[in-house]
Amino acid sequence: MESIKAVFFGPDPQVQMRKCNQLIRQNTRQLDRDIAQLKSLDSKTRQFIVSASRRAQKNPSQAKQATAETKTFARELLRIRKQTTRLTTSRAQLQSVQMQVNEAFSVRKIQGSLKKSTGIMKDVNTLVRLPELNSTMRQLSTELVRAGIIEEIVDETLPNDELLEDELDEADAEVDKVLQEVLQGRLSKVEPVQAEPSVEEAAPVEAEFEDQEATLAQMRGRLEALKS
Repeated sequence: MESIKAVFFGPDPQVQMRKCNQLIRQNTRQLDRDIAQLKSLDSKTRQFIVSASRRAQKNPSQAKQATAETKTFARELLRIRKQTTRLTTSRAQLQSVQMQVNEAFSVRKIQGSLKKSTGIMKDVNTLVRLPELNSTMRQLSTELVRAGIIEEIVDETLPNDELLEDELDEADAEVDKVLQEVLQGRLSKVEPVQAEPSVEEAAPVEAEFEDQEATLAQMRGRLEALKS
């Protein structure tokens, strides 16, 4: 029945508004889940940094390796935080889109006409390029185009500087700043050990290092999953 009415009278504005709000809520829930996962990764990575730092201080034979691990985990923490900031900003943009969309439909109901919004179009154009939201944001943009709120989008050839930046190695200064924060200024300053550990000492160290590497690989996999 709705489809027949749409042929003669055009899409029902109320139905369109409900669809748009449904898609926005769906995207918001997705971002909330991703942000929660990143917060969990943030907490675990902080724990790994503290654990590695303590090992560097307590076990001179493991100092060099453990100190290197603290920096590796600090770089991962920086990437996690940049991703969290990006998604949090996107969530705020999405909420702004929802308010603007509802306002546009309200104006249409009162005035009987609808003015295209360049503000909504700009936000949607940004959000549709976000890997986490690409599919559902495309659906939302289609509904907004049908409703006459925005023009056709999207110039997907534009580079996403934020995503490119995430792939770069963080500067040592940033890494040290994170370590100062997590370790509350008590960075381990253990000098490189000259004597090599014995075979008996090396075995458990290698096993622990392999466990840390496996954990780190798993964390990177979860972080990459959130970006793809």
